[in-house]
Amino acid sequence: METSIIKIGNSKGLRLSKTILEKYNIKDKVELILEEEQIILKPIALPRKNWEKEFKKMSENGDDKLLMNDVFDDESLEEWN
Repeated sequence: METSIIKIGNSKGLRLSKTILEKYNIKDKVELILEEEQIILKPIALPRKNWEKEFKKMSENGDDKLLMNDVFDDESLEEWN
């Protein structure tokens, strides 16, 4: 696909069609990767999207319990005082 570089203020930019934006789920930002002879644009995923909902579900299911004690029985905390 060929596309034109357009003037945006004092800079230049690349216009992406609505079809491309939707197909690759591009919202407000992209990751710009510079490699030999090419520029790669990658959508920025939201890795923590919906975490609040998932944590709530874990709590409701009782899946948010510690797997091990945060302080061991033989641990002495006196050295930190």
